[in-house]
Amino acid sequence: MNDASRRTERSAQTGFATSSLDRRADLRDKPDEIATLRARSDARFTVIAGETPILLRTGAETQTVWFDESGADGLGPAQEEVFLGLDPEGAPRFGRLIERDQLDGLREQAVLVVTDLRSVALKRLVPKDELGPLGEAKALLDWHARHRCCAQCGAPTKLGSAGWKRQCEACGAQHFPRTDPVVIMLAVRGDNCLLARQARFAPGMYSCIAGFVEPGETFEDAVRRETWEEAGLRTGTVRYIASQPWPFPGSLMIGCIAEALNDDIVLDGTELEAGRWFSRAEALQMLEGKHPDNLFCPPHMAIANTILKAWAVDGEEP
Repeated sequence: MNDASRRTERSAQTGFATSSLDRRADLRDKPDEIATLRARSDARFTVIAGETPILLRTGAETQTVWFDESGADGLGPAQEEVFLGLDPEGAPRFGRLIERDQLDGLREQAVLVVTDLRSVALKRLVPKDELGPLGEAKALLDWHARHRCCAQCGAPTKLGSAGWKRQCEACGAQHFPRTDPVVIMLAVRGDNCLLARQARFAPGMYSCIAGFVEPGETFEDAVRRETWEEAGLRTGTVRYIASQPWPFPGSLMIGCIAEALNDDIVLDGTELEAGRWFSRAEALQMLEGKHPDNLFCPPHMAIANTILKAWAVDGEEP
């Protein structure tokens, strides 16, 4: 599939899903080649302080995630550094983790933008092609920060494969970055869909329900289980719509439309504070920001928006 075709996929319309980097996994276990790439003058680094990305101002209203080596060095000493891939011109791209206690000083620098990762995506603070590598770096570096010790013997581990594994020298175990699959689904029945909200949501926001895929489970069965557990709805046909890498801290959202087989909603009060059927007309109003009760759905960068649009606008069904 060519690049133009990829960009028309629904998944490519979600935040963090578009990247022009060639990951070049074949180079990860060639330390001499990685060192040569890193030493090149066109090597660039995206920097994460704890969980917070650091952006470089390139104009009055424009930013980039990429620093040259001296700029990255000036932000603070690296705790970890990972190889992300090569850009379309073959220039090397790396991710770097620095201590979160650097943040206060960095916020005072006018040439920098220091903000949370959701805001970077929501406010479109960087070019779309840079958001994917930023999410890749955030998820990978966060995994390193959380896996300093071996899960098998408890000894300290060290980075390997240019950042794509951790190695325990005590017992020899190898640990690889994890991605947690999450199903997110729009249950539909006739011309209505189920939307719900958690207490942490912004007032008035309703979204699809979601949950982690459990061991030994297909994502279709995870959709059926979560829809029953959270909303008391039995589910028939499940249809995949799109996916989204979600670096909070490291999930893959699997978006589906599900056929609800009953009408009565029984919400799990520990997970959800409200939920109800919304008509297709209401869903369109929410997508357009015109609901008469000021209800709204997640923004453009969220896969819940993509799934709702697929059903309400494009007419997709289970």
